[in-house]
Amino acid sequence: MALDTVEKTPVTLLGLGAMGAALARAWLAAGHPLTVWNRTPARAAAISSEGAEIADSAAEAVAANTLVVVCLLDDASVEEVLAGADLAGKDLVNLTTSTPAQARARADWARERGARYLDGGIMAVPPMIGVPDAGGYVFYSGSPELFERHQATLGVPAGTTYVGRDAGFAALHDVALLSAMYGMFAGAAHAFALIRREDIDPASLAPLLADWLVAMAPAVHQTADQLRSGNYTKGVVSTLAMQVAGTPTFLRTAEEQGVSPELLSPYFELMRRRLAEGSGEEDLTGVIDLLVR
Repeated sequence: MALDTVEKTPVTLLGLGAMGAALARAWLAAGHPLTVWNRTPARAAAISSEGAEIADSAAEAVAANTLVVVCLLDDASVEEVLAGADLAGKDLVNLTTSTPAQARARADWARERGARYLDGGIMAVPPMIGVPDAGGYVFYSGSPELFERHQATLGVPAGTTYVGRDAGFAALHDVALLSAMYGMFAGAAHAFALIRREDIDPASLAPLLADWLVAMAPAVHQTADQLRSGNYTKGVVSTLAMQVAGTPTFLRTAEEQGVSPELLSPYFELMRRRLAEGSGEEDLTGVIDLLVR
C-alpha cells in the first residue's frame, strides 16, 4: 500500500460554529495539523477529541501557524477577535460573511498589520463541506499569489473559485448569487401561494416548477451577452412590450386566488417604467439599468 508522505500545510482556524466545525473536520480528515480557537470553549473541546490543538486565545492560535483562516459571525467579530494578535507575516484567509466594502477595508486593515490577505465567500451549507461531490465551493479574491500558494489546502473542504485581485469580489459574487437565489425563492413562494387554497397537491406542482426554473435558467447567458454588447434587442423572443401587456393577467389571477402580489409587483413596475422610456422591442435586460443608481 502506498503511503501519503506529502507534508500537509498546518492550519489555524478561528471560529467553530456550524460552518467552522465542518471546515475543521475536513482539514483533520485530510491530515492537516490544525490549531483552533473558539469563543465558546465547549465547541473547541469537541474538535480537540478529533485531533485538533486547542489554543487558549485567538492570539495564541494565530501565532501557531502561518495560514490563518477566520470563520466568525460578522466583520466586527473579525476585528475584535484579531485585535490582540500579531498578524505580521501571516496568510490571513477571511471566510466570514461580509459586504464588498467591508472585505476591501479588512484587506487594507490586514496589510497595515503585515499580513497577506484573501477574502472568501462560501457557496455551501455545512453538510456539503468535505464532501467532494456535493457541489460546494468558495469564492476567493485578493492576493493571487496567496491563493496559488494555498489553493490545495483551501480546496480540501470545498472547491475553490478565484474571482480577482480586488478583495471585495468574493463577497460581491457571493451576494450576487444569493440574491438571485432569493429572487427564485420569492417566485416559487408566489407560485405555491396561488394553489394554496385549491385541491392541488403542492408535491405535484414541485417537479413542474423545478423543471421550469431549470429550463429558464440559461436565459442568464443571453442577459449577460446583451449587457456586454449594449444591444438589448439581440436575440429577443418575447419583447418587453408583449410581457408588460401580460402582467395584468398575473395580478388579476393573484387577486382571484386571494394572494398578495407584493412579490411580483415591484418587478412588474420596473418593466412598465422601462417600457415607458420607449424600449418595447427590448428584452427584460433594460430593467437592470433602472436598478443601478
